[in-house]
Amino acid sequence: MIITPSVIVKGVIDEFHQVVNMTPKDLESWLDTDESQTVGQKDGDDESIGHKSGRRIIQLLQRNDDYTNDDLSHMKKVISYVHRHLAQQPSGDLEHTRWCYSLKNWGHDPLK
Repeated sequence: MIITPSVIVKGVIDEFHQVVNMTPKDLESWLDTDESQTVGQKDGDDESIGHKSGRRIIQLLQRNDDYTNDDLSHMKKVISYVHRHLAQQPSGDLEHTRWCYSLKNWGHDPLK
C-alpha cells in the first residue's frame, strides 16, 4: 500500500486532536493561571516554550483544515511532547504537580 501525503497529513491532524483534549476556551483559561506560568523551559524569554505552544495550539484548534507545513510541524511537536511526557507519569496525586501543569500547557489535561 502506498501512503499518500494527504493520508499522512490527515493522520497527524487526527492524532493532534486526540492528544489535545482541552478546548480552546479551557486552554486559554488555564494559560492565564499562575500555575501555568510556573513550569517549562524558557528560551531567553519570559514565557516558557510550553506556554507559547499552548497559545499556538489554541489558534490551531480554531482553524478548519487550513493548515500550513509549519502548523503540521507544530502538531507533530505537540504529539511527541504529550506522548513522551505521559510516559514519565509520577506516582501519587497528580493534580498539583509540575508534570500535570506542563502537560496542560501543551493542551493535554491528564486528569480528564
